Amino acid sequence: MNTLDQSVRDLIGKKSSLDIYSNDGILLVPALDIITYDHALLLQQEGISVDLGAVEDVEVNVKGHAEIIDETVNEVRDLFGGIRKSRKIPLARIREEIVPNIHLASESYQVLKLFTALQAKDDYTYRHNIAVGAISNLIGKWIGLPEQELLQLTTAALLHDVGKMLVSREILNKPGQLSDEEFEEMKRHTIYGYEILKETLGISHRQALVALQHHERMDGSGYPFNLRREEIDLFSRIVAVADVFHAMSSNRVYQDRSPFYAVLEEMEREMFAKLDPEITYLFIEQTMYSLIGSKVLLTDGREGSIVLVPGNDPTKPLVKLESGFINLRMEKSLGIDQIIP
Repeated sequence: MNTLDQSVRDLIGKKSSLDIYSNDGILLVPALDIITYDHALLLQQEGISVDLGAVEDVEVNVKGHAEIIDETVNEVRDLFGGIRKSRKIPLARIREEIVPNIHLASESYQVLKLFTALQAKDDYTYRHNIAVGAISNLIGKWIGLPEQELLQLTTAALLHDVGKMLVSREILNKPGQLSDEEFEEMKRHTIYGYEILKETLGISHRQALVALQHHERMDGSGYPFNLRREEIDLFSRIVAVADVFHAMSSNRVYQDRSPFYAVLEEMEREMFAKLDPEITYLFIEQTMYSLIGSKVLLTDGREGSIVLVPGNDPTKPLVKLESGFINLRMEKSLGIDQIIP
């Protein structure tokens, strides 16, 4: 898996003021281009050091990404409404209009701002699909998937819950706990989604498996078939991590969001049994590294900023407060309640 050095990671999302060449004279980043994750990876592989004075922030683009996500939510709402009626996937529209927006939103590598834009408002059902697509896209980049596989993964992640369009709205929007019978019907969305996708021209069997397997768990405790470890496709394991993170960190009709530290700690616990441990740890590590310098609200109400993330325990960073520093590895009773945008 590809891990970027912090100095290279800091370049992502910024605009290059000049052409950046390799030592062999090959143009790596044209002047005025926004430096993407792929650019940064190439710079690191080529051993090219770029002075921060040669790049500049592009706040307008980040704001634009949030607006694009909001617009894409409306597109997905319309798209899924059509699927509920026709049981057909308009794949060309998805590839031409929606997936490029997801790529654009995740390409800035401004993880905090991306997660903030993806937070469910009153449209969880639709925003969740975009969020899982964007987060899966990030994870795919972090593990170095080829571009074609990344496109397939993002599309499959966007459609992972498409089977819910065949579940009654009463069950989907029920504010209280589901009955056993209702929960069994809800679980069938995995099979419904697989059946729709496998009949869609242009969707691969691997992509259809994501709809079927994204609730399977490494220890065999998932559904619908209690698959274990390598029986679950890599795409499905990636989408499971993205699905769990966004679901736990969002307000839903039947459950409020969990504090940030609780989401990551729960994912840490589950990576030893239910979630793929390598993918989960990479997601937690890269997410925390990206938050260095970000303001946080601690569980005791104090505000500070993350200044250091330990490599062996990334969910317990060093936080700078007005009165000094606090090491969350040493303060077991404290955690990060929220990341402050």
